[in-house]
Amino acid sequence: MLISVATFAQDSILNKYGLWVIKDINQLQKTIDNNAGKAMIDIKKAIPGIQLDLRYAGTNNFMHEKLYPPIRTTYLRKDATDKLIQVQAELMKNHLGLKVFDAYRPYSVTERLWEPVQDDRYAADPKKGSGHNRGIAVDLTIISLQTKKELDMGTGFDNFSDTAHLAFKNLPDTVLQNRNLLQSIMEKYGFIALETEWWHYYLPNSNLYELLDVSFKKLARLNKQKYVSTKPK
Repeated sequence: MLISVATFAQDSILNKYGLWVIKDINQLQKTIDNNAGKAMIDIKKAIPGIQLDLRYAGTNNFMHEKLYPPIRTTYLRKDATDKLIQVQAELMKNHLGLKVFDAYRPYSVTERLWEPVQDDRYAADPKKGSGHNRGIAVDLTIISLQTKKELDMGTGFDNFSDTAHLAFKNLPDTVLQNRNLLQSIMEKYGFIALETEWWHYYLPNSNLYELLDVSFKKLARLNKQKYVSTKPK
């Protein structure tokens, strides 16, 4: 039986935009107890062979500053992780794999990213929140498992130009083929592409997942303690 966000939010304080954002790990656990698909999963442990290049944990990002603490892994809801496991398994059959630039992003970081951009084609408006804050969006690319090099996608990560749009076709055939490969396999397993960022994919029905501002440290502790319900949905 599903319990709506509003049920929990009745006893919670809304932020300045009128959004309910979970900060307390115990409140997060209540939502997981009600729906095991909402569990926040360590994707490095869950997905064999996945590579991570967590840009916001370093300075190699458009902000040129560390927005996350030092982390070696990141998280997605179980519903998203299960689908990404299937994507990785299919790619590996062809000696390819996934490299993740970002997945779960605390809501407070979204607020910081919005300030210099303020363009919802390239950054999430904190008035709405992001699929990253909900743990259902992932920024990623494809790599060769033999060389560990990224396939050429025409631009790098967080390129805020028309060239990064999926509809932009004035690119070499190899680049278009690589983008199509990523899009087709992600969509095959239930993700939706963001038209303005070739690297960004998310699950549908985002309103079913609460916005989170839970620290990576708390999520690591939750995973270490196996503080995740095994109750059925």
